[in-house]
Amino acid sequence: MRMSTSHCTIMAVIAAFFMMATDQVWAADALPPFKDDLFSTQKVLQTGDGGAFEVIEYDEMRDINGRDQIPEKRTQQKYVSLGVRKSQTDETLSLGGLKLDVTRVGPASAAGFTVIFIHGRNGDRRLGANDYTFGGNFNRLKNLVAGNGGVYYSPSVKSFDSDGVAAIAGLIRYASEQSPGKPVILTCASMGSQICWGISRDPESVKRLKGMVIMSGVADPDFAKSPFYKSKLPLWFAHGSRDPVYAATDQQALFEKLLKANYPTHFTLYQTGNHGTPIRMIDWRRALNWILAS
Repeated sequence: MRMSTSHCTIMAVIAAFFMMATDQVWAADALPPFKDDLFSTQKVLQTGDGGAFEVIEYDEMRDINGRDQIPEKRTQQKYVSLGVRKSQTDETLSLGGLKLDVTRVGPASAAGFTVIFIHGRNGDRRLGANDYTFGGNFNRLKNLVAGNGGVYYSPSVKSFDSDGVAAIAGLIRYASEQSPGKPVILTCASMGSQICWGISRDPESVKRLKGMVIMSGVADPDFAKSPFYKSKLPLWFAHGSRDPVYAATDQQALFEKLLKANYPTHFTLYQTGNHGTPIRMIDWRRALNWILAS
């Protein structure tokens, strides 16, 4: 059946409307509550800079010993929902001649958005896919992403140099090609933050990114020279005040410089928190919704 020119025009307008409606989803709380009573009821001790800076109460006896069945090894069952494992698989991707081992949770293609987690030193893809460690926070992340039509990748990064950056640039490109036009969020922890900073300097990767999350990471004094900075993509920091590996003050100083430049940024400081505290305590729903809405 042939369509008239006017009919085709109407259909095009309707299609454009639905595309706009899809984009507007990200302007609100795109990710609905998931176990918010367990993960999002954190006590705010201090706020500043119009809400861009916050200090959250952290209590090891409550947030580790009171939360885990076996401290730091296995959280209580109520913190996890394992149905998401049905959409989880380990695979090796071929990315422009590079092989990358990943754990993927969610659809391989046509995902509504992508979240990538980069582990730190001595880690691999298993860290970001473990349901029971870090108080079940990775399980929540998987449910928030895959449960809302997104895809989550936890890759094994072999090195935190240019080779590691190239591998993750390939993963970002691959995810973007699998789900064209959809948001890609890169999150990095500890030494993995070097991958985030490296990606921030890669113009092709930056074009595909929606934002980044840096947890317990090293500061990048040259970040303001990067394409990521020039694109003003949102950047969320999370750090423990007693971090013995990378000082919170270094990241906070970078955050304050960005804030003065009217850069879209947020800093969550966990009072008395250690190096691994942000991975356990970050409110993934808040962080991801803030980036998606920016």
